[in-house]
Amino acid sequence: MDSPLSGSDYNQLRAFVVVGELLSFSRAAEILGVSPSALSQMVRGFEERVGVRLFNRTTRSVALTEAGQNLFHRVRPAVSELGDAVGQVRRYRERPAGTVRIHAFRSAVETYIEPILPAFAQACPDVVLDIAVDDEVVDIVGGGFDAAIRIGEVIERDLIALRLGPDLRQVAVAAPAYLAAHGRPEHPRDLVHHRCVRWRWPGHAVPYAWEFFEDGRWFSVVVDGPLIVDDKETARRATLQGIGIGFAVEQTVADDIAAGRLVKLLEPWSAPFPGLFLCYPQQRQMAPALRAFIDAVRVKG
Repeated sequence: MDSPLSGSDYNQLRAFVVVGELLSFSRAAEILGVSPSALSQMVRGFEERVGVRLFNRTTRSVALTEAGQNLFHRVRPAVSELGDAVGQVRRYRERPAGTVRIHAFRSAVETYIEPILPAFAQACPDVVLDIAVDDEVVDIVGGGFDAAIRIGEVIERDLIALRLGPDLRQVAVAAPAYLAAHGRPEHPRDLVHHRCVRWRWPGHAVPYAWEFFEDGRWFSVVVDGPLIVDDKETARRATLQGIGIGFAVEQTVADDIAAGRLVKLLEPWSAPFPGLFLCYPQQRQMAPALRAFIDAVRVKG
């Protein structure tokens, strides 16, 4: 629908409404923070835009014309609503409020998000954290997320990435009962002769190939075994039950190793890799709610 008004006319329209409410150019000028002469020019310009006289002016009084009264009663509620809407949006700039959508690996949620939740909820009561807990690597922007927590090797280059923790290391582990029955591999390539608990990236068709480091380079071993899962905790429990050799981030099985429930294997070929990072798209103006979340997670990290 065509309109005689453009976005630049808002100030003129607001000036018209304020003068119409007060019927005084001097008092309206004080409220609007402009000089009476500047306000008079704004209103005159608005009258020229619409092509109708809106006010009758004398040296002592200001009154709305019939056309002015009709316009005033129709646009006053709209201008008030626009002012309220803009004011509400500006409050988002001043205090953390609104929804922050986060995509995070399961281990990241347990380590960096769950511990901050009580204090964050108290400090930012108007912020809703909408967290997708998923080990799949998704497009942050395309998925409508504000930020993500994931390992360094799967972060897109155009994202800002803030390190949260140290490098990680994946290790092959097995239950003592499995080793007693099947022996232990002496080299990563020996794994092709063993039963392994395999893990598949969510959204991928084939299981993850286990990665090891030798002579300054990484190499992969495609393992086989009786179980494929897409949840690392399920893989850990299956490894504890002796289903096969597992492959896990060392810190997630540290307690099992310390207690003797699992045994580390092939350590000389297990090298560190970049750990967890908080990443988000570059943006000129960051919402206070997202900034508050980032600050809270970085303190924890």
